[in-house]
Amino acid sequence: MRIKKAVITAAARGGRLYPVADTIQKAMLPVMDIDGLYKPVIQIIAEEAFESGIEEICIVCAPGDGERYKSSFESLRSNLTKSFHDVDWAKTQAERITYLLANTIFVEQKEALGYGDAVLRSESFVNGEPFLLLLGDYIYVSQNKNKRCAAQLIDIAISENCAVSAVNPTIEHQITRYGTLTGKQLPGVGNLYQIEKIIEKPSLSIAELELQTPGLRVGYYLCLFGMHVLTANVFDLIRNQVKDNELLQLTPALQELATKEKYLATEIKGSRYDLSRKHGLLRAQVALGLAGVGKSETLSTLVELIAEANH
Repeated sequence: MRIKKAVITAAARGGRLYPVADTIQKAMLPVMDIDGLYKPVIQIIAEEAFESGIEEICIVCAPGDGERYKSSFESLRSNLTKSFHDVDWAKTQAERITYLLANTIFVEQKEALGYGDAVLRSESFVNGEPFLLLLGDYIYVSQNKNKRCAAQLIDIAISENCAVSAVNPTIEHQITRYGTLTGKQLPGVGNLYQIEKIIEKPSLSIAELELQTPGLRVGYYLCLFGMHVLTANVFDLIRNQVKDNELLQLTPALQELATKEKYLATEIKGSRYDLSRKHGLLRAQVALGLAGVGKSETLSTLVELIAEANH
């Protein structure tokens, strides 16, 4: 299995980030990355893919946003080259933007018909190949300095030659935010599970009855990390859902995928930060600061703020 394509879903309007998301696409909000450079969120997510071996990216966006993304990146690149033409960091950032624009296409989701429908918009781009799927409002931070979260996932998918979803053991009071699954741990492999059941944002009572996974700490469940390597078969499974005016979702398609082909889950050594949550952007920025070249400055800033708050 070779995985050279990635899909990033970024069609949601970001109502929880009002009023910022009314004036700028939430995925274009600037954050300091682990390399110390300020970048739009969508660029940080794209570089997660590129630096994990991905060659082409499709960003699924809202109507009209494709041209807005292109225009915004072209404007950023122009400002960098004109205003900071002799500065190394600006040259590096301009080169990365050039690479992103050359290897990324934008596909619009015409109507807000659900996350599954957003994924379905990328079918022509995927063209029957296995692909990496990322969320446009999640920042991923690896605990492995030498390997991105996406690279960890891709390596497992290649070695096992099948679809794989990334998961994190999650404390029970948080599972209502995430797709949650259970499965049998593969013998002799470690942190790799044959998926049996997936439920989107289950209640704790349902999770206790149906989603407990042997081997996890008491009170913990396997929750989706917002990152998958999927086969192109998932598109038919999304399309074949009974509609009845309901939104198309990805999780039911993943549940069916588990019954039709080899489909695993693997624990990722890292964390994901949902930008749409309260303080999500702040949490992501702190996590990136602590994981990158600005760790000392980030730590000292946090200590100062805590001291001031308790003064």
